[in-house]
Amino acid sequence: MEEKPLILITNDDSISAKGIAQLVKSMQPLGDIVIVAPDKPQSGMGHAITIHDPLRLKKSNQFPGIEAYTCSGTPVDCVKLAIYEIIKKRPTLLVSGINHGSNAATNVLYSGTMSAAVEGAIEGIPSIGFSLLDHSSDADFEAAGHYATIIAKSVLENGLQSGVCLNVNIPKGKKKALKGTKICRQGRAFWEDSFDKRNDPFGGEYFWLTGKFTTTDKGEDTDIWALENNYISIVPTQFDMTAHHLISSLNEWDLKK
Repeated sequence: MEEKPLILITNDDSISAKGIAQLVKSMQPLGDIVIVAPDKPQSGMGHAITIHDPLRLKKSNQFPGIEAYTCSGTPVDCVKLAIYEIIKKRPTLLVSGINHGSNAATNVLYSGTMSAAVEGAIEGIPSIGFSLLDHSSDADFEAAGHYATIIAKSVLENGLQSGVCLNVNIPKGKKKALKGTKICRQGRAFWEDSFDKRNDPFGGEYFWLTGKFTTTDKGEDTDIWALENNYISIVPTQFDMTAHHLISSLNEWDLKK
């Protein structure tokens, strides 16, 4: 009998989030599952790892009949512990999410969801991060789950180049409203940050980070355009951040003075 694929599932919204419950349901037809997820929300942690505090790992009964654990650390901590302490090998596939909120464009840099997928790519594991453009507590993950199954199945069948993962973002709405998928590049956009300054009851100042997401990228090949036009965006993403196109010109600088 052919061995089933082993699928590692994680996220950054915690093991009790609606998104990971949908992702587990979506992956069950594709293989055997192991879940290692944060014990509390870890959104915006990026590629952080825990080095100054002990990591706690506990078995979880969140998903009856499925091997599941909670981790006190970040999403990247979850991936590392899963590979080296729990399954003690590289899984066939790593999937992360389904995140509450967009990880398109430069959001990918801050995302715990995508950092888990990038960590999988660093380890040579075909990996996918899934995000739904809906922050509401009653977000409908049905359409995202449907496409998560399709995309994960395709990765299992076709593989991914080593060092590359997929950043998948799904527009808010019903499945019938979605126009399908588009392979995209990461759009050029950024947050115009601002801070809401307040005072606590003792007169001390504190700040809430706010801001406006802004883009001047008008390309119709970006994840931003795809999502604005009700397509699911799929961006191949890598951890090599080298600006290769500048190497030759930088070599012409006189750095021997």
